[in-house]
Amino acid sequence: MRLFRHYTDLPEDARGAVVALGNFDGVHSGHRIVIGTAADIASATGKPLAVLTFEPHPRSLFRPADEPFRLTPFRIKARHIEDLGVDLLFVIHFDQAFSHKTAQQFVDEVLVAGLGASHVVAGYDFVFGHKRGGDVGFLYQAARTAGFGVTEVKPAADATGGVFSSTRVRDLLAAGNPRDAAAVLGRPWELEGRVEHGDQRGRTIGFPTANLELGEYLRPRYGVYAVRAGIDQGAQTVWTDGVANLGRRPTVDGLKELLEVHLFDFAGDLYGRHLRVQMIDFIRPERKFENFDALKQQILADAETARRLLAAEA
Repeated sequence: MRLFRHYTDLPEDARGAVVALGNFDGVHSGHRIVIGTAADIASATGKPLAVLTFEPHPRSLFRPADEPFRLTPFRIKARHIEDLGVDLLFVIHFDQAFSHKTAQQFVDEVLVAGLGASHVVAGYDFVFGHKRGGDVGFLYQAARTAGFGVTEVKPAADATGGVFSSTRVRDLLAAGNPRDAAAVLGRPWELEGRVEHGDQRGRTIGFPTANLELGEYLRPRYGVYAVRAGIDQGAQTVWTDGVANLGRRPTVDGLKELLEVHLFDFAGDLYGRHLRVQMIDFIRPERKFENFDALKQQILADAETARRLLAAEA
């Protein structure tokens, strides 16, 4: 996949694509239908398949005081998009200047003059332009003059009737329900990052942990989770079962939000390594224990619970 952080002066072989439009935070099942629809059109017409997205997420600009909300920071989103067979990824820097482009300017300057899009595909709820002045209906009207095709993807839902959406995934994670969030995403939700040095208390009780900061990820419900952790080994990712605590560690008067991951039957050094952590199941809320011995006993019980839950998944 080729990545472009601009939409002007593109090489000729990067123009004329079928372009899926959206923020695609989470790259959930609904997003994959949008991109898959674009892929079908690209295949039928012999055009490249492209995705156009925005960074930072527009919500970060318009609502800067919000708590972290991202399901997939950019590098992770790009990886998921690449996994869908996308040829071209256009990433538009979303700042105040760009936010003041009208819907017509977006069509004229970005889609037509910049990308030379042959066809665009968007979800039913896609809006764009200054003060959200454009939607899919606007695209249909503009396309008649500009000469590109437009396809709208209608809402998609699961067997329960729940519509696939990033907001729904966020709500499920905030409620401590990673299983249902995974059903919307089409895969377990995961965090990833570099393993940081911690206070090493876990080593004193035989439970060393790999510690990840949460950064711009949204905050799921604090508590203990059964997890699978992926360790990069060359071009491969090796997955290992584990248990993790997400929160501030009140028993030891922790102030910093961390994801502390204990990998079962693993003895390697992970400091500085890149780690992917899939949240599989919620075990219990985070709480403060009377003393460190009580915490140790609970950790042992949590680990056994996690082993049982993950074995049932295998």
